[in-house]
Amino acid sequence: MTVAEESSDDHGHGHHLPAVEDWPKGFGEASWWPFITAIGGGGIYLAAALALLAQRGTVGYTAFAAVAIGSVGAFVFGLFGWLYHTFVSTFWERSKNHKDEQKLTWGMVAFLGSEVATFSAGFIYYFFVRTEGFGELPHLVGSLVLVNTLLLVLSSVTIHFAHIALLKGNRSRFLGLLGATLALGTIFIGGQIYEYYKFIVKDGFTLGADAFSQTFASGFYALTGLHGLHVTLGAVLIGIVFVRGLRGQYSAERHVSVSTVSMYWHFVDAVWIFLVVVLYVGAGAH
Repeated sequence: MTVAEESSDDHGHGHHLPAVEDWPKGFGEASWWPFITAIGGGGIYLAAALALLAQRGTVGYTAFAAVAIGSVGAFVFGLFGWLYHTFVSTFWERSKNHKDEQKLTWGMVAFLGSEVATFSAGFIYYFFVRTEGFGELPHLVGSLVLVNTLLLVLSSVTIHFAHIALLKGNRSRFLGLLGATLALGTIFIGGQIYEYYKFIVKDGFTLGADAFSQTFASGFYALTGLHGLHVTLGAVLIGIVFVRGLRGQYSAERHVSVSTVSMYWHFVDAVWIFLVVVLYVGAGAH
């Protein structure tokens, strides 16, 4: 007897448990997707530790690269599978429920509240150690960070008007602006990767021997790296929404995923502006 048949026998309604058709099969209510996502997320922290050890010569950079690539891949893969089976695969089969939409919206608000607490802890650490002084700091404000900031702010504008276009029933404008948002976010991520390369390889801005510069560098890379991870997550979410839009999903009446992803993207935009003022501009005002 299958899990679905047991569910039918026990409750007499003939329905199956929601995760029966998930992958891999045979685990009833259990789903592997959150487990895979958690492994990927934990591996990212392991990769960060390996990066520090590699810089000191304890382990090779190959181990760091392998763990980093594998962890990010597992995180994105698990997140995609989780979201797909939760929201995408049965989109048109679900009835529209205003209370459920409100729950999802308030769920995003609660999540963003926890994210505010996470970034606040990082900034409190930074301001605390800043009172001790950092010594000589590198010049961080340049054309790259200014262009990157402009791109991210512009992407926040495009996703806002994409949502407005959807509410007005203009699907072509919605898809065009959402695609532009995804492109701008992807360019921003590429810009941050190049900036890290420039700072570390060309400018030698690393966790050096000097205690003050080491403290600043650890705070800088921790906060900007955490933000970069959030932007990457946001780009994945926007990509999923974009693909769903191309498949004909979403309308003026059914758009809760668009509105919640838009809220998340505005959040990472606001955090980046604060990061630029505190870290980049602040480094030159020490």
